[in-house]
Amino acid sequence: MNFCNRIGRKAGAGLLLLGTTFGYGTANAAQSVMITVTKGFGVSLYATELGDAKQIAVGDQGTLFVGSRKSGTITALVDSNNDGRVDRRYLIAKNMEYPEALAFHNGDLYAALDDRIVVFNNIEQRLKRPSRPKEIYDRLPGKGSKSTRGIKFGPDGRLYISISAPCNVCEPVVPFGSIIALNVNTGESQQIATGIRQVVGFDWNPLDNKLWFADSSREWMGDNIPPDEINRIDASGEHFGFPYIHGKSIKEPAYNQPKNLKIELPVFELPAHVAPMGLLFYNGTQFPKEYQQQMLVAENGSWNRSSKVGYQIVLLKMDGDKVVSRSTLVSFLDGEFPVARPYGLALAPDGSVYISDDLKGNIYRLFYKGNSADEADE
Repeated sequence: MNFCNRIGRKAGAGLLLLGTTFGYGTANAAQSVMITVTKGFGVSLYATELGDAKQIAVGDQGTLFVGSRKSGTITALVDSNNDGRVDRRYLIAKNMEYPEALAFHNGDLYAALDDRIVVFNNIEQRLKRPSRPKEIYDRLPGKGSKSTRGIKFGPDGRLYISISAPCNVCEPVVPFGSIIALNVNTGESQQIATGIRQVVGFDWNPLDNKLWFADSSREWMGDNIPPDEINRIDASGEHFGFPYIHGKSIKEPAYNQPKNLKIELPVFELPAHVAPMGLLFYNGTQFPKEYQQQMLVAENGSWNRSSKVGYQIVLLKMDGDKVVSRSTLVSFLDGEFPVARPYGLALAPDGSVYISDDLKGNIYRLFYKGNSADEADE
């Protein structure tokens, strides 16, 4: 990829994103902040002040829903004049227990909380006065054992839920460390995968409807190991290695793999500590054909590495059921200074891609504008 767009901010000035100027809070250092975007693409600031903006979901009418873990809120964002910038926002819920995981289906908004799943019915018709959420599932593990969750509806109409391990490295008790599929009408659930550590982002390949997910490997083994993972589920009930093996070959010294346990190795290894969160197969048409039906991954970035890695949106180029290359679309890392920590990804109605930032509580919009776009300078 050829990086051509460098976007900067100076003390006391607005941040200029490819010709769009907006406020970015109070500057406290006399240095420029740079976001690097692949040639032909642009990034604009869609919304701000959303706490630790985690997972996001888009409604049928284009409403963007944002979950915040720390603040316990769910916010709805509306761009009523379609100018690429939010002009209305609604507080859907507050004082909730870690409502970071959201999914939208058939007019309803679903949220995974600490130990249950709730639904807001007909939410886009009730943004000003949301109804009280209805509990539909109460068997998520919680109440003291916290873990990261992700939710998304699959092609079969079931709600898929990732329930990450509540530890850096341990032998988690199921359903920790697993992915389950829930029939939201009957409450019946099925275990889809085990042996996962920290999974937020997952999506289905539109060519064969197979489920792919990104898994962050354990910490404290060094700067360069173990690799983070991209995995594919070929059959229900597969085990993906945690905690016995990390990546394709890094054995865990604290736990021995059971002799009768068959482990599915990752399809692709990411660099260690990039922390993949959002994962999205791009099914829009705004981006050029070479990007369509390809995988985008939000790398949240390292937090305890001696030098920082990640903090970017990457394209994983697919060839059938293989990942053949990895390249950067947007980098939010300016040297050793993170401008943002991308977390969730969602397809916008116009084919652009929303990116949530849990560092500063922003939502960015990645769009394609063609190779003739002029570079923006402060």
